Amino acid sequence: MRKGDSISKLSGVGKITENKLQSFGINTLEDLIYYFPRAYERRGLIRLLASFSTEFPCSFLLTVSSQVQSVKVKGGMTISKFRAFDDSGTIEVVFFNSPFIKDVFNVGATFRFYGKVQLSKYKPQLLNPKYEAYIEGVPLPDFVPIYPNRAGLTSKQIDKIIRQALKECIHEFEDPIPDVVRLNYSLPTLGYALRNLHSPDNEEALAKAQERMAFQEMLYFGIGISLSSKNKSRGVGVRFYPCSLEPLTSLLPYELTNSQKTAVNDIYKDTVIGKDGKISPMARILVGDVGCGKTICAAMAIYIAVKSGYQAALMVPTEILAVQHYEDLSELFSALGIKTELLIGSTKAKEKSRIRAAMAAGNVDIIVGTHTLISENTEWNKLGLVITDEQHRFGVAQRAALKERAEAAHLLVMSATPIPRSLALTMYGDLDISRITELPKGRQRVDTYVVGEEYRSRLNDFICKQVRLGGQCYVVCPSIVHDDDSEEYIPEKIGAMVPAKSLNLKSAVEYTEELKKVMPDLRIETLHGRMKSAEKDAVMSAFSKGEIDVLVSTTVIEVGVNVPNASLMIVENAERFGLSQLHQLRGRVGRGKRKSYCILVSDASAEKSRARLEVMRTTYDGYKIAESDLMLRGPGDFFSPNPNENIRQSGGFEFEFASMSTSSDLYEAAFGAARAIVEADPTLTHPEHLKIKEEVEKHLKISLSTIS
Repeated sequence: MRKGDSISKLSGVGKITENKLQSFGINTLEDLIYYFPRAYERRGLIRLLASFSTEFPCSFLLTVSSQVQSVKVKGGMTISKFRAFDDSGTIEVVFFNSPFIKDVFNVGATFRFYGKVQLSKYKPQLLNPKYEAYIEGVPLPDFVPIYPNRAGLTSKQIDKIIRQALKECIHEFEDPIPDVVRLNYSLPTLGYALRNLHSPDNEEALAKAQERMAFQEMLYFGIGISLSSKNKSRGVGVRFYPCSLEPLTSLLPYELTNSQKTAVNDIYKDTVIGKDGKISPMARILVGDVGCGKTICAAMAIYIAVKSGYQAALMVPTEILAVQHYEDLSELFSALGIKTELLIGSTKAKEKSRIRAAMAAGNVDIIVGTHTLISENTEWNKLGLVITDEQHRFGVAQRAALKERAEAAHLLVMSATPIPRSLALTMYGDLDISRITELPKGRQRVDTYVVGEEYRSRLNDFICKQVRLGGQCYVVCPSIVHDDDSEEYIPEKIGAMVPAKSLNLKSAVEYTEELKKVMPDLRIETLHGRMKSAEKDAVMSAFSKGEIDVLVSTTVIEVGVNVPNASLMIVENAERFGLSQLHQLRGRVGRGKRKSYCILVSDASAEKSRARLEVMRTTYDGYKIAESDLMLRGPGDFFSPNPNENIRQSGGFEFEFASMSTSSDLYEAAFGAARAIVEADPTLTHPEHLKIKEEVEKHLKISLSTIS
């Protein structure tokens, strides 16, 4: 058979099964083989009954010692029981609603059972275990793949079909990674990886297979970015004039950190000095923690632009943030005779006309605004610098739309999400990077704690105490309302979620009402993404003015105004948020003189979830947190089929194998290989690269001809 053949060619795949497989995107044998398990059961580690655990599923090799007895109980349920033994003891095996097992388990037959032992009146029972007949001399697999149950097909059925497909056409899969690359990085072949992902020979083979596929994903992504970055021409940019920054720095009540000075020097070199005497339009991203002082670096860039006779634009994602920036910048620059204006959606029509006329005439130096700045009827006189704040909230197309008003203008984007250097070089292939790694002197650490639901009463008392002391509190919930399918948190790829009900999932709307009953004397309000912009701005403005004591919100406050009086951040169901997202939320407090706290509330018992929260409790370096987190959140769809749109940063490219467990060495190796391939063959037309070109286009959903 060929890998492109229909799944109907497989034995046992009739029309009904074919329709079920097609309902979740499986049409060909290739689709089937690329449908990977979501988890594995390690059934090869056989335990003796004497060493059973009630904490996790175990494997036992047991011989049936009694006949199956079945009884019907209230509600029509059938309970079937029998006893089985090994050299260390006996146990009762129990099945529910499975009367057919009387024909399966005969006295004297041996089976491998896999399941969880529970104690019933202090006696162990093996409840509803999975089982396989044991025949001496016929080995059973150590690892059993678990596939998502879809369209009524069980994992066992899917496993059987995939095993048949592998047998029929695994030889058809050409390895896209050139042998020289594969051998250089000690990677197994594609065929080996596919076989061991579905039916691992052992733990080492599974790890090698996963590493190979993680490398492959990152290689594809790296090639796309490398091609885009390599073939990008910035053209000629406006030249800013040399000037002293002392008039501006003398107005500041503090000295810039070394990181800030380095970032400002980077901007000065890009816009004033250039390279080899030539100035290209600056395209730089300024990355650093919340509160690290990115805005003052942007102010330095604005000052250089204005002193050179150009206008500067600062575009931010929300009106309330635009107002904050406007107030800060206008106060700073008014002392220097520099004119600042605010242009947002809620600006009255008459005022908009006045501001736009002033912009077009060159009578305003700095314009702070939202998406209004890229509306068609906004004209500029001499735009020389474009700044966007909170980079992850804007697609490249949006920032490009603003910059198109002046092709030679310089671009500075800011992001409060610290990004590991190796990843940043790839993610922002079209941007140069300046990293701020220090917090300003005097910025205090936010003490972080992880607590469970049993601390609820003490936590409520702590909220009241903070308010009595004059502080304010954020409470962040993962959803807006109960049973909400469009929650605003970003779930992480850490395996199957524990059912929400068992975690007492908090929702912003309902929890606000609950807190109002518990704390009737406090001023408590809600903020979430489904509110109208004017409503959100009104609530956030009231909170910033101290008119609200407790703000119960979703992650819309991740990008929010500066509220120095806020001293307590509580994140409910914290295990449901990304680490970088939690770090962003923590950065909302500790911005003033008050001692501040971040409390992560979680009853999750999964080892990975607890380990991640422990990272948050003990780690305050945003870059270290990002090293563990960013891959989990996916890089987004960085590519666009429209060459005029360059690269955009919203959408759905996600790594399936590259995750928290992926080592940074493998990550850097994959992108190093990608850069080397593109350097040697920019069009990917060499025979050894034709297959990888095809795969890159398929996985990234682009045509490389548009960016190469």
